[in-house]
Amino acid sequence: MSLATGGLISLAVAMGIGRFVYTPILPDMIEAIGLTPTEAGLIATANFLGYLVGALAASAAWLRGSHRWLFLAGLFASGITTAAMGLTDVLGAQMLIRLLGGVASAFVLVFASALILDRLAALGRPRLSAWFFAGVGVGITASALFISALGSQGYDWWVQWIASGVISLVAALFVVWLVPRQADKDDQESSQPETTADGRLKRLIVAYGLYGFGYIITATFISTIARASSDGRSLETVVWLVVGLSAIPSVALWTYLGRRWSFASAFAVACVIEAGGVALTVISSSARAIVVGGILLGGTFVGIAALGLLYARSLSVGDSRRTLALMTASFAFGQMVGPTFAGVTFDLGDSFLVPSLAAAAALIGSAWLVMVKHQSQALNSAVVP
Repeated sequence: MSLATGGLISLAVAMGIGRFVYTPILPDMIEAIGLTPTEAGLIATANFLGYLVGALAASAAWLRGSHRWLFLAGLFASGITTAAMGLTDVLGAQMLIRLLGGVASAFVLVFASALILDRLAALGRPRLSAWFFAGVGVGITASALFISALGSQGYDWWVQWIASGVISLVAALFVVWLVPRQADKDDQESSQPETTADGRLKRLIVAYGLYGFGYIITATFISTIARASSDGRSLETVVWLVVGLSAIPSVALWTYLGRRWSFASAFAVACVIEAGGVALTVISSSARAIVVGGILLGGTFVGIAALGLLYARSLSVGDSRRTLALMTASFAFGQMVGPTFAGVTFDLGDSFLVPSLAAAAALIGSAWLVMVKHQSQALNSAVVP
């Protein structure tokens, strides 16, 4: 349990805070330093570009070192880059910092997943993977409450960034203790044979990229969408909080359904539900619609991420690190395109309607790609004697 808890904290730090604390801080940044939606999208895209670079580096054969050392390095780097965002208001500098933070986040996700999922499987406790992946929702919830508390006390955006970074670094110290080194295992992990991929895995990698594009626009701008509604700041705080709270139990739910139905079926159903949530946040400006959309987003996006990685790991042969890194790279590419597309489209039409509906369509496409091919595979298996 301590191993899974260490993983939970690491994802809370690198993903829930390092990646997503930008969302609740963004409205204050827009007001204080005059960021346009396009500029805000560029900062987000820089982070996702770093995530892509980190994922590609993590999959490279030349990268050596134990999974534990690499993921801890990424974890501390995530905390440092989070704090560094509060030290400048220069767009170029912020983009560079977020790019480095994206590299760090990718290293944490790839190497923590490979290390902890493999160890849990070896211990005969693979179901604790749900506890591990719940870290993203825990981090989002904690960041929502923390940023809201700081904002209510009048602390500006730069204090929010620095304080988030300090908390991340303190939490990282606990991970060092909770995820101990295993000499033989850690020294050999990065030298395992390379992964080979079948057709299902290749299609899943493409679908994972569509999912990355499909969720990230709403995940980046939902607080900004809420602030523009009739309920303004009060709704902004609530909606990001419900996203985080909904995300915490979602991994356990969707991984359970994945084992009951199949990972592919659960992935597809969750994508369709999320598409409805994404569309709902822009079809209506009412508080109820935006909150329900936030619940549907939070209740699916971490679950889909976990299902995708678990499904990919079940299809892979050899070093799971390479498979997870390729999945993460595809995911990062979709995320990289989304915020800039949304920002530019907003500037042209003064609305998030078009990019959000495009995101919903991408999620439907992701579900179709995984499910149709899965059904075809199941049918072929059924008719072969």
